[in-house]
Amino acid sequence: MTANSIDRGNGGGRSAGNRRYVLAGVVALLGIVTGGILLEVLGTILFALTVAYVLAPVQGWLARHRFTEWTAAVAATLLGFVAAVAVFSPIVVTLYFRLEEIVAVVRGLPESISATALGVTYTIESGEVQSLVVDYVNSVAFSFASALPVLAIKFALFVILLFALLLKGDAAARAAIAPVPHGYRDVVYALATRARETLYAIYVLQLATSVATFLVAYPLFFALGYGYDAAFTLAIVAAVLQFVPIIGPSLLVAPIAIYQVTVGDLAAAALVGTLGITLVAWLPDIVVRPRLARRSAGLPGSLYFIGFTGGLFTLGAIGIVVGPLIVAVFVESVDLLADEVNGEVTLADLADAGPDGSPSESGETLSMTAEESESQLADAGD
Repeated sequence: MTANSIDRGNGGGRSAGNRRYVLAGVVALLGIVTGGILLEVLGTILFALTVAYVLAPVQGWLARHRFTEWTAAVAATLLGFVAAVAVFSPIVVTLYFRLEEIVAVVRGLPESISATALGVTYTIESGEVQSLVVDYVNSVAFSFASALPVLAIKFALFVILLFALLLKGDAAARAAIAPVPHGYRDVVYALATRARETLYAIYVLQLATSVATFLVAYPLFFALGYGYDAAFTLAIVAAVLQFVPIIGPSLLVAPIAIYQVTVGDLAAAALVGTLGITLVAWLPDIVVRPRLARRSAGLPGSLYFIGFTGGLFTLGAIGIVVGPLIVAVFVESVDLLADEVNGEVTLADLADAGPDGSPSESGETLSMTAEESESQLADAGD
């Protein structure tokens, strides 16, 4: 092979690499423009992407067991559809059909609450708060009813997009990773693995815990005398609140206990507070979560809570998923950087390191002292 041919070969390789990066830049630019145009349905698209990422292994497993790729994608899409209906339909039913019960409970509260502490009686006027709560609940119901046609269209878009992603997910993944140099693809794999584990924790683990919460909460509230309809509504709310990290169903149990105190039933308040916190807010976490947590990201509860609240306040409902996901991927990137820079170096080693990264004199002195001590002990033993 001549030098000219080698140069042409190298030039061709560089040209192919540059072409790849240019195409990647074009894709990124068009993606930003497309995202701006589709801003109103961006939450639906992100939701479909995350659900497809979780269901992709299911579609792959079906494709390997006597299913074609198309029928496997259809089956996985149906699974996602049924799961979405199972999650959201109780919320819709509760908001739409149980609204009058919620308003009646709020209006049934006494207009003033008196409490005595250290011989002093305090009176809290709750009439204005009642009016504000009732107005807010009615406005939420009206907004929800007005948005039902739009929500139906977004749900149809979710199903169609989910099927397309499951059917052509491999091609999309290859296109996304193609511009990444081979030396950095391990980083992409690590981030993708952390994203998959986080989404598993959000969808599968949280959903299973929510189902367990409903199964525990419904008979408990019914046994406490709340009736069939009220117990069902409270159990649905408790299951939904299980998605809120750390505090979860406690957000429901505490107001119910306070309500029982306001109506003068201290025994019921004690029962609801004790059994509700123990069985509804605590038991599903310690029974279900450990059995499913081996495939989860292991993200600390504090960071999960930060991602949840930040995503919810910034992005709305989709932020419940996107917030913890971004935090988890950020934590993984920090871990990768720390491993790349420091390797197996411990914090004590870094503290002893000099300005240039080499061991400091104190570190060397300590090391020499340890070696000398070991030598002296060996001599004494001899």
